[in-house]
Amino acid sequence: MSPVRILHTSDWHLGQHFMGKTRQDEHQALIDWLIEQVQVQQVDAVLIAGDIFDTGSPPSYARELYNHLVLGLRSIGVSLWVLGGNHDSVATLSESRQLLSCLGTTVIPAVAERIEQQVLVLRQRDGTAAAILCAIPYIRPRDVQQSRAGQSAEEKQLGLQEAIAQHYEQVYQRACQERERLGLSLPIVATGHLTTVGASASESVREIYVGALQAFPSAAFPAADYIALGHIHKPQKVGGQAHIRYSGSPIPLSFDEANRQQEVLLVDLDDSGLVAVSPLAVPCFQALVSVQGDLPSLALQIREAAQRGGGERPVWLDVQVQSDDYLSDLQARIEAMTAGLPVEVLRLRRQRADRAATLPATLKVTLDELSPLEVFNKRLEQEALEDDLCAPLRIRYLDILAQLQASKP
Repeated sequence: MSPVRILHTSDWHLGQHFMGKTRQDEHQALIDWLIEQVQVQQVDAVLIAGDIFDTGSPPSYARELYNHLVLGLRSIGVSLWVLGGNHDSVATLSESRQLLSCLGTTVIPAVAERIEQQVLVLRQRDGTAAAILCAIPYIRPRDVQQSRAGQSAEEKQLGLQEAIAQHYEQVYQRACQERERLGLSLPIVATGHLTTVGASASESVREIYVGALQAFPSAAFPAADYIALGHIHKPQKVGGQAHIRYSGSPIPLSFDEANRQQEVLLVDLDDSGLVAVSPLAVPCFQALVSVQGDLPSLALQIREAAQRGGGERPVWLDVQVQSDDYLSDLQARIEAMTAGLPVEVLRLRRQRADRAATLPATLKVTLDELSPLEVFNKRLEQEALEDDLCAPLRIRYLDILAQLQASKP
């Protein structure tokens, strides 16, 4: 069998409303670039491991972008595989599923009623069977587990972990049976949309197992040749294992994601298994820059940031002012600094000793409108912490929330 090449990506979040701004132009540029690269890189199939949309009811332009991707890949004879994520609506993905299947796109909105419906043959452009796909989308607890009264938070977490692991194993064993039935030495590829132990997240990642499963251990995955994961927006190996990967989001979805190179993954497999995984850098379609410091240093940083936009679009700025003095004219001062420059300030924050007291004003909402987790995440945004410190803090906070929820009568 000749090698098959899969392009692994995830977390597109079509239709994202980013601090009052649409990402439509960026996503359109991404799709055009991707279709071109699929041709250049001789890709056989494109795999999106969850969160193709940002919300369950995406705006019409987001659906048009989705259709443009489908038709673009169809025109060059490349199949598209779309797995549902926690942001995706099962109903929304399902409504066009049958139609898209006629256009070379396979959509798996949710866990199927029968295991065999999630075991599919992935083919090369010429129609040759190239891999067996364990098509596993975002798993909701109700898909694999029945709740029982009186369970503690720890028991619910362990039960869900075991149920997800069992689902993966059942789909994998069915894939092995399908491979034997075909009589071909095909590699097995699995997918997933979940948090794994040790994965480094970012501020735009929504915790998806609040009060239940916080992170899935990588050792519980089956022995697939490659596992294509979504949900975490930072590209990374899981547990240092080359065959278990998050591709990350192809465009930065928050300011803390803007300082790293976005990418998609080119995955090569043959009848011996995984051959290679090659990151393919995604161009920057919209510059996002965070600056922080006192007012004199910010003036210089903003001028430097203005040079990163390339002239086509203004640079979007996150400005954090370090000052212990209350400045009633802060907005006007920043506007004066940016006047005439190709920049646009999307977020302006103060970093002061009493910044916790300014949380409601910064958010422009009352605390009553926010969940405890949203308050915690917004508060964490105001600290200059690295990802590897923020992630354990979030996990610990989720554990506390789960214990409190379990103790309620």
